Amino acid sequence: MVVEEQAGGSFIRIIRTLSTDNLPSGEVLIKVHYSALNYKDALSARGHKGITRKYPHTPGVDAAGVVEESSSTMFSVGEEVLVTGYDLGMNTSGGFAQYIRVPAAWVVKLPQNMTLKGSMIYGTSGFTAGLSISELQKHDIMPESGRILVTGATGGVGSLAVGMLAKAGYHIVASTGKIEQNDFLLKLGAKEVIYRDDANDKSGKPLLQKRWAGAIDTVGGNTLSTILKSLDYRGVVASLGLVESDRLETTVYPFILRGVVLVGIDSQNVLWMSD
Repeated sequence: MVVEEQAGGSFIRIIRTLSTDNLPSGEVLIKVHYSALNYKDALSARGHKGITRKYPHTPGVDAAGVVEESSSTMFSVGEEVLVTGYDLGMNTSGGFAQYIRVPAAWVVKLPQNMTLKGSMIYGTSGFTAGLSISELQKHDIMPESGRILVTGATGGVGSLAVGMLAKAGYHIVASTGKIEQNDFLLKLGAKEVIYRDDANDKSGKPLLQKRWAGAIDTVGGNTLSTILKSLDYRGVVASLGLVESDRLETTVYPFILRGVVLVGIDSQNVLWMSD
């Protein structure tokens, strides 16, 4: 799939047949079997110059497939691999194509007990959710610690976080603006479902009643501020999105009186560990 800029500034999406000679330089050529649809892909496909500077361009910020050529000793022809993050699909031709060519440092061998298709069902969203859960656990937020809030719970990262946390035995409270998806979230493993306004306090108070042992927040803005004020002592929130806002207004009180921790999640440049 190629996104092309037209005269007048509009963009079209079209299927074209190209040569692998059109791909950028890199040590590993991968035949793509699966990719996933992410928020950045939608922005790139609409011509968002903050995501993709130059067009024509092929989006797709993740891909899974088989090594076709490799000048790196790290990978052999025929190996199953995947790529997420870095510059793939943004300014480097991405996974919505039959082939990608990327630096060896971006490539990860497919983990054991995972299929190529399965790796892209999880995709960048699942990877981000997993990183968030890992950060909670690094700070000793375990199933017995208490309730965990997940905001934007019907979204890609949110829904996968709910399912993964439930599998790990956590008590999840799912916050959503789509309350009609209550049954969907309960089936994923949420113990409670609340409307997003219930996790978005507008009183202006510097601290609120303790509600959450931890949280995974995909929306930012005042919701994130509310979470910080509502965490238990030594509570942790993993911040990874800005659907509501990229602004954060808070005080130091949650940090100095309750010792809360705010952890930023970057899934784009983090180094994978294959084992």
